[in-house]
Parts: sequence; C-alpha cells; structure tokens
Amino acid sequence: MENLDLQVLRTLWQWRREAKHACLVTVVRTWGSSPRPVGSVMAICQDGSVIGSVSGGCIEDDLILRYPKMEKSGPPSFIKYGIDADEAHKFGLPCGGTIELLLEHTPDTGLLAQLITQLEQGHLMLRTVNLQNGDVQLNQTHAPAALTVDCSTMSNTFGPEYRMLLIGAGQLTEYLAIMALFSGFAVTVCDPRIEHTRSWSVKGVKLVTDMPDDTVDAFKPDRRTCVIALTHDPKLDDLALLAALQSEAFYVGAIGSRRNSLTRRQRMIQHLDQSPSHVAALRGPVGVYIGSKTPPEIAISIMAEVIAIKNGVLLPSEFDICHAKKKAFVSAESSKEEKQHARQHE
Repeated sequence: MENLDLQVLRTLWQWRREAKHACLVTVVRTWGSSPRPVGSVMAICQDGSVIGSVSGGCIEDDLILRYPKMEKSGPPSFIKYGIDADEAHKFGLPCGGTIELLLEHTPDTGLLAQLITQLEQGHLMLRTVNLQNGDVQLNQTHAPAALTVDCSTMSNTFGPEYRMLLIGAGQLTEYLAIMALFSGFAVTVCDPRIEHTRSWSVKGVKLVTDMPDDTVDAFKPDRRTCVIALTHDPKLDDLALLAALQSEAFYVGAIGSRRNSLTRRQRMIQHLDQSPSHVAALRGPVGVYIGSKTPPEIAISIMAEVIAIKNGVLLPSEFDICHAKKKAFVSAESSKEEKQHARQHE
C-alpha cells in the first residue's frame, strides 16, 4: 500500500482526467483533540466517492451530503466542524475538538500530474495555494515543514514515500514487509541466497538479489528511509549496516539477542575500524519490548519502534528491550532469593 497522500493525489488526478468535478480537502487548523493531524488530505468526487480521511468518518459523510450543493469552481473555501460541544460530539471529534478544512474546487489536472511525477521521482515538494484565486505553485524543498496558512496562502509539504529496506527474505521479513506496506512504506527486500528468495510471495515488495552492501549503496538511503538486517549472518549484515549508518537513514537496526548485538558492535569497532560513537547509532536488538516470541509479534515490535522513531516519539526506557529484559532478570533473581529465604524459615 503506497503513501496515503500519494493515493489521494493519484485518485483525484484520475477523476479530473475523466472530466469529473472533484475537490481536494486539507486539514488546516485544529483546536483541542482531532482525529487527523494538520496537513492531512482527502478528495471527494461528484459521484460521492471519497479517498483519504480528515476524521473518523462522520465529517466525510457530511461532506458527501454537502458536495452536490457546493460550488464546483472558483477560489478555495473554508469550513469548520465542532464549533460547539454538540457539533463536536455529532462529528466524532473528541474532547470538544474543532477542525477547519480548506476545500479546493476542481484542482488543475496538469499541476496534479506534475506533483505526482515529482513525488514518484523522490522529491520533497512544497505546494502553495493562493486563497484568492486558487492558483497553485509547486517547488522542490529540502526539509519537511508544517502546514502554514494565512489570509492569502496555504502551503503544505508533500513528501515521497517512506522506504524500508529489509536484508534477508525469511519468515519474519514477510510479516514485517506486510506491516510496513500497510503503514505506507515502499518496501524492498534484499537477499542473494536463492534458497530464501525462491519462495518469496509478498506482493507489492521489490525483491533484489544483489549483495546487501551494494544494494544499500544503490538504494541511497535518505531521511525517509529505514534499513533493517534480519539474516543473523555477519557476511550479509555487517557491511550493509555500515553503509546504512553512513547515510541519512532515520533508522538502522538489526535483529538479534542482546549478546549478538553487543558482539556485532564490537566486531564493527575492531574489524571494520568504526568508532564507538558511530556504532552507537545502530539499533539492536530492534523493536520495543512487548514480550514477543513469534515472528508476527516480533514484526509488530519492530514496526512499532520504526513508527515511533519516524514520528519523533521518545520511547520510555521500559520499552527498550535491553533495559526491560535486564529489569525482568533482576526481578526474577530477587523473587528466587525471597522464595529461598522463605523456605529457610519454614
């Protein structure tokens, strides 16, 4: 499943190509709690079809009812939901939240195609809308920025898809790839071992059989890329992880026990001439501590950590696998001592 914004833009472009009236809807302001963040987009077609989301569903339903009476051309317009507590409850906005939307009527087909092309080529794009006449300007940019809106313009950043490169085509990789696809990542799996790639069956995933370090170099990881090694084989993992650590990837990690993760870091320092501070950026064991044992549970654990880092969330120490397992070990040892002490005094 591709990036949600790109899905919305593609579908909107297709509707416009078919000469259908359609509207691009953007969340521009929120007060209190809201189901979707500022910058979220959806599109609505003249036949009532909807792609994307600006709420939990109630606002979308209301927009479908309103759309036949709306202007199908002209400058953008604003609409608010949840102005009072009763309306907030009606539209499913929690805690009395309020949401303001910008509606762009019948966007230009050519500019939509241009934006989609730029995103497909991996460019980060700033889309600026003139609120007086609806004119749109597209410019490449180098850093994501929060949506801004004033009396004359609205600017929103659209980025290329987040990418995930997985090294190793085992069972865990299949589960993680599926979860990443549904989370909006473009997924590539690299494994030169034919005995592992022969049975690969996850649709929508690009499979390559080059050596992993060569694949990382060709992949050119950027700030919207994560690289995860899942083979347990130093010959495949180490050089690829090293190449990823030298890139802008926002997440680089490897599966393995606490002992194996420590050994990997020591190996990189001693044999690959890496500094301790550089190797410290390598995540491992990957994932958050949820007591996972099976491949699906481990994949959930890894995906949760990737999404948290992607969203800039600082995870508490209780979720760190090393910290949590050490704490559990200390607790277990303490429990043993208490039981032994109790038996001695029976």
